[in-house]
Amino acid sequence: MALDYKEAARQALEAVGGADNVVSAAHCATRLRLVIADNGKIDKDKLEDALGAKGNFEAAGQLQIIYGTGTVDKVYDEFVSQGGITAVSKAEAKEEAAKQGNAFQRAIKVLSDVFVPIIPAIVASGMLMGIMGALSYMGTPVADGGAGFFMLDQNTVWWRIAKLINACALANLQILLGFSAATVFGGNPYLGASFGALLISSDFINAYSASDAIAKGTMITLDVIPGLYSIDWVGYQGHVIPILVGVWILCFFEKRLHKAVPEMFDLFVTPLVSVSLAAYITILFIGPIFVWLENSILGLLMFLLKVPLGIGYIVIGLIYSPSVVTGLHQMYTAIDVSMLAKYGVTYWLPIASAANIAQGGACLAVALRTKSEKTKSLAVPSGISCLLGITEPAIFGVNLPKIKPFVAGMIGSACGALCCYIFNLAASGTGVTGIFGILLCIAQPIQYVIMFAVAFGVAFGITSTIYKDEDKTKAAKKSDAPKAAEPKAMVAPQVDASAANATTLVSPMTGTALPLSQVSDPVFASESMGKGAAVEPTEGAIYAPCDGKVTLVANTGHALGMMSDDGCEVLLHIGIDTVELKGAPFTAHVNAGDHVKAGQLLMEADLDQIKAAGKAATTMVIVTNSDDFKSIEGTSGAVVAGASLVKLSK
Repeated sequence: MALDYKEAARQALEAVGGADNVVSAAHCATRLRLVIADNGKIDKDKLEDALGAKGNFEAAGQLQIIYGTGTVDKVYDEFVSQGGITAVSKAEAKEEAAKQGNAFQRAIKVLSDVFVPIIPAIVASGMLMGIMGALSYMGTPVADGGAGFFMLDQNTVWWRIAKLINACALANLQILLGFSAATVFGGNPYLGASFGALLISSDFINAYSASDAIAKGTMITLDVIPGLYSIDWVGYQGHVIPILVGVWILCFFEKRLHKAVPEMFDLFVTPLVSVSLAAYITILFIGPIFVWLENSILGLLMFLLKVPLGIGYIVIGLIYSPSVVTGLHQMYTAIDVSMLAKYGVTYWLPIASAANIAQGGACLAVALRTKSEKTKSLAVPSGISCLLGITEPAIFGVNLPKIKPFVAGMIGSACGALCCYIFNLAASGTGVTGIFGILLCIAQPIQYVIMFAVAFGVAFGITSTIYKDEDKTKAAKKSDAPKAAEPKAMVAPQVDASAANATTLVSPMTGTALPLSQVSDPVFASESMGKGAAVEPTEGAIYAPCDGKVTLVANTGHALGMMSDDGCEVLLHIGIDTVELKGAPFTAHVNAGDHVKAGQLLMEADLDQIKAAGKAATTMVIVTNSDDFKSIEGTSGAVVAGASLVKLSK
């Protein structure tokens, strides 16, 4: 039965507090994106039960209601019509959302936007650092402080090259930060990278050697204002905030000079003046101030971590998951990096692991206790993704809406953090939490396992004890209303292949296939849009996954819809948040209404352009009518375009 779009829009508009509470409205291929004036006016129960809505969550200052491809645009048209709301573009909606936050929230958003694109480099460096640290520890004689399991020659060419690899990202972090920050601030990223390189120039005394220089009396101190103000000639290795502020200053001048300098001089005048002004201002004034601020923040955190009886650890463990909800956690990578630079290890990452593990335990307990197949199908993959370090699907999709599991996760996190205090647990790198976080704590593997068990066990145990599905009182209040049909389970029991009609979707791209639960977007990871698989592409060509009709080509190029000849509704979502790129990286080769064959070229995407914009190119292949199939199984691992990716059986 076709959805009543007018009624769906009416219910959504009523649930969000009416038209007066909507600042702006936009939509992408799957979601209605709203900027809300007062979140307190949202009736969450009504929104959860709104006709046609498959879920909702808040992200980046927007309330996003999931309707799915082919539906959201029709609901959106009715929504803006009924509410008399001015339609805006996705980019304009994002700008409105950004204005909603206070200065602190906007600063956290900037940190997130800068760090997200460079996290893969940091993670790779951190993982190798952990592995090499473990090998070094096991291969060093007991007399020299190692385990003495075997003899390791650390002077071979193989070991030396590995050391270069593990140090490259963190040793040159300021260059990566400069490039990424300039992109975020709207400047030339190559000028940003050059500025980052300038601040870690070998002409400075290396920041890691500054304390030795002071002790030996070799510190270089230069007068800025003789007799009044001087600075130590020290580089910015290991620092984050001074780099970001300096790049912001560079971009501030660059954008204004582009408008003021005649075009014939712009090519060399603007870069020279922008970098020079930013360098003088940062090195002489801004840098020393923010280095002091950074050190003060680290000092405060270390003070908190040294509070007797582990009270500081417990407090941090309790607030870590709520900070994920507010977005504050986006600054934690900067804390890890600063701790690694100053102390050689980070005490923050093990606490983050405890928090992620605990929320995973609570989520899996919900999966065990619930009688709802819909909740179970969401909670199982979400809980597993938590144990791998990705918490958003569990927090936003399961634990937080049900409150009690979220609180149980906080308690489990606090208990795990207390274990971190007892064992003085520290990590040798950053970027990896959960199960694989042990690689960064390899010098204390037993302690890490104990922390893991405590955080998971406490959260799982409390949730198992107190969690119950929606109480009958609330259900009774709804009993007078016409009862909607119970949705079918997303995952049905496996059936013998010979007893079912099998359908296969081939991979639309070449790359690495992975489960949807590992995708960083909570909507796709929670599988609320449907089952399927994802591809981390290495090539930009997107091919048809099946024979069928093209039903959607998004005007921004980031999404395609198909109806296969076998009745399978397929959504190809190219990248995460790539709707914001306004179609720039995409070239379509088909139109809506075209009939295509499996393997036919649909779209081309410029992967470098997507990544340069700070977006993930992960491409989701979603079966949006998953309820029509008994089983849907995705593959994982290396995959080439045209190879089997998703198997379905009816």
